Amino acid sequence: MGDEENVKEGDKKIVHIYPLVKHSDMKEEMRHEVVELSVSMCEKFSSNYELVAKMIKESMDKKFGIYWHVVVGEGFGFEVSYETENILYLFFGGNLAIVLWKCS
Repeated sequence: MGDEENVKEGDKKIVHIYPLVKHSDMKEEMRHEVVELSVSMCEKFSSNYELVAKMIKESMDKKFGIYWHVVVGEGFGFEVSYETENILYLFFGGNLAIVLWKCS
């Protein structure tokens, strides 16, 4: 029975309930603000990823200038061109990923 319990413990997935930034080249202050915005939108519109992306994009366009792009979802890959110091890739609530970048 001890081995069976060890196998179950080893198979558990690590679920992050806090935002986990995987990649960003934003300045610290901007990154902190964007993470807070992303988390609040995910919590507010948790069942509608399209609306989350739209709300984040609109907020970013108003605050940091136009040309922001946002993808919210699970199980996707990406490769983008962007303005330096204007990309953020994070996970929230397990496997929900958010990537936002600015290009002109």
